[in-house]
Amino acid sequence: MEKFVIKGGKPIRGTVRISGAKNAAVAILPAVLLADDMCVIENLPDISDVSAILYVMRCLGAQVRLINKSTVEIDPRHANSYVVTKQMAEGMRASSYFLGALLGRMCRARVAPPGGCNFGVRPIDQHIKGFEALGAKMTIENGMVDGVAPELRGASVYLDVVSVGATINIMLAAVKAKGLTVIENAAREPHIVDLANFLNSMGANIMGAGTGMIKIRGVERLNGTNYSIIPDQIEAGTYMAAAVATAGDITITNVTPKHLESIVAKLREMGAEIEEFDEAVRVKMISRPKKCNVKTLPHPGFPTDMQPQIATVLAIAEGTSIVTEGVWDSRFRYVDQLTLMGADIQVDGKMAVITGVSELTPAPVKAVDLRAGAAMIIAGLMAQGQTEVENIDHIDRGYENIVDKFTALGADIKRVVVPDDMAAYKQA
Repeated sequence: MEKFVIKGGKPIRGTVRISGAKNAAVAILPAVLLADDMCVIENLPDISDVSAILYVMRCLGAQVRLINKSTVEIDPRHANSYVVTKQMAEGMRASSYFLGALLGRMCRARVAPPGGCNFGVRPIDQHIKGFEALGAKMTIENGMVDGVAPELRGASVYLDVVSVGATINIMLAAVKAKGLTVIENAAREPHIVDLANFLNSMGANIMGAGTGMIKIRGVERLNGTNYSIIPDQIEAGTYMAAAVATAGDITITNVTPKHLESIVAKLREMGAEIEEFDEAVRVKMISRPKKCNVKTLPHPGFPTDMQPQIATVLAIAEGTSIVTEGVWDSRFRYVDQLTLMGADIQVDGKMAVITGVSELTPAPVKAVDLRAGAAMIIAGLMAQGQTEVENIDHIDRGYENIVDKFTALGADIKRVVVPDDMAAYKQA
């Protein structure tokens, strides 16, 4: 078992380069199954979620060759299985994207439901609604989602709620379907645009990605391609929040500033000085953060994946702030960990009332999910003294070389191996 040991209480300073976007990578890699030739994907983040996706690709019969830590070559022509078992999908939120990719490739898919972070029910009813509109018969038996279709045909699909996962899955299934598919009330996130750009680079005909209506005219085949994934807006936002939390001064490179607009707006409201360049932002903080209210919303609103990080910064802000979760039912489980460090936070359903304290104090805490884990690191950097963060496998799912990157910014953070008491007990 591993944990992070952080000695906090000093500002972070320097330059950090952002990796490829996790949320784009876990959609684009399954999409390679739709190609009729080899694909090279660049700017992949070196994270456990990507490793898990590549493992599934190999299990399905695709040939995968790592060129370097951020570039992979995939030959999908020998993929001959349509089954993603529970063991293959365990701990991976993005397993559901194999439903759309395999239906698009084979008109058949049998996939275990997604794992990953647990902050509310992950219904796939909108995914199923889309697949059925395209002509697939969907069933759920023995814990597996099964889809089969004689062929897929274009259709109009109105999503009852804005769903990133359903938008992506319907795109994957529709890209080679016969005729025109229209997705209304579609999600608009940057990684949806990136997926559309990737598919279009292979010869797909997708229009409107990034708006509420996406039109997909099916094509018979998709060619191989070389493609570079966009930078990760959430990783960038996490380091920006850490700079504000520690009264630091950092420059974040390899970013798309437009993707950070909602994050920048709130950090400026909290008192941060932010300069934007073509592919970089500088974040400087010289005072205690000011209170502000935040509500997470689908893009272009404030991203739900930044909610724990921003709430952690607000834990030391002047005055009382309100954070409202507008996407997930239960994303405040990390609050118990922050209160161990002296935070004053009251949760009522989807709303948290945060009364800022002058400082956080060190404590042993746990990463209850991916972004909450990043928030615990920020809390540890804020607190004077030594904080230990356990369950860091959650953090490894979405952040590349997080220890090295924070260390380069002057943080005192180490990854240490600790004995697994339960394993030792069983051996005894």
